[in-house]
Amino acid sequence: MNNRPSFDWPKSLKLKLNILKAENIPSWYFLFFYKQVGKKYYWTDWLDKTEKELNNFVNDKNVIFYTLIKDGWPAGFFMLDYRVNKICNLSFLGLVEEAIGLGLGKYLLKTAILTAWDSNKIETLTVNTCSLDHKRALQLYQKNGFSPVEFKDFEKHV
Repeated sequence: MNNRPSFDWPKSLKLKLNILKAENIPSWYFLFFYKQVGKKYYWTDWLDKTEKELNNFVNDKNVIFYTLIKDGWPAGFFMLDYRVNKICNLSFLGLVEEAIGLGLGKYLLKTAILTAWDSNKIETLTVNTCSLDHKRALQLYQKNGFSPVEFKDFEKHV
């Protein structure tokens, strides 16, 4: 995505929602979401990282972690990675299983996109997905302004 989208900030869906920026987070907090959100999508690459590698990433001053709170409990998260000049990568985005089906995915994605464009001066916003992610992930990204650059298919290893 090379331009800020024209859509407005999403409405809160008549649910009790908050999005909080987390700071100085412990690695277990990131791993909680990583495991909960990623368990159906074969997210495993960060499970092999050392505590130091995890902390270096999640607490890098150019990586920002946001938590979606619904009714007082953590329902999802997204992370914006500004470590590359003039580029933001939406490095993680997802909902815990109990929050799926409530329309929160669209809400969270639009919030993440607009937050990325508002937070820093960027020229490009990127996101990576693959055939292991939710079946509608690519469609949702495209609907919200992303254009595919490259296609790869990964086999599920069960």
